[in-house]
Amino acid sequence: MGRMNIFEALRVSHETQRALSARLLASQADGPERQGIFEELKAELLAHETAEERCFYVPLFDHDVTVDDARHGIAEHHEMDEMVEDLEELAPDSALWMEGARKLCDKIEHHLSEEETKFFQLAGKVLTEAQKLSLAKEYEAQFLTLRVKEAGAVATPPKEA
Repeated sequence: MGRMNIFEALRVSHETQRALSARLLASQADGPERQGIFEELKAELLAHETAEERCFYVPLFDHDVTVDDARHGIAEHHEMDEMVEDLEELAPDSALWMEGARKLCDKIEHHLSEEETKFFQLAGKVLTEAQKLSLAKEYEAQFLTLRVKEAGAVATPPKEA
């Protein structure tokens, strides 16, 4: 199989996000796995959205036909960040937390579907084949760097002052 283009590279993380969302919603309120799944989803979202903004949305600002969708996608990333922050303030075994998690997962699915059914098609018309391949390579490198950094941050507790 040849190298992935930017759309295929983004879909890899999209599928991970969908799987983690499903696992999170299926987790037991008092189960030990809920917080771990949430942390994993949080790390996946952060790495994906940062790399995606840098390597997919920023190049789309150069084209009139895609600039509004790029802005919209970045705005949705910000909304999801705020939803994650709200969840961090609640007890994971509460009904309020589960309601917030459901809203977050619905927002994630809305965002991924919109990208895959609308943004990708528009971007496919303005990006060259060479750009699609080079952006995928940049995205994958950024994503992996951010994921490793985030995994280290989760695994390493802060030092006491």
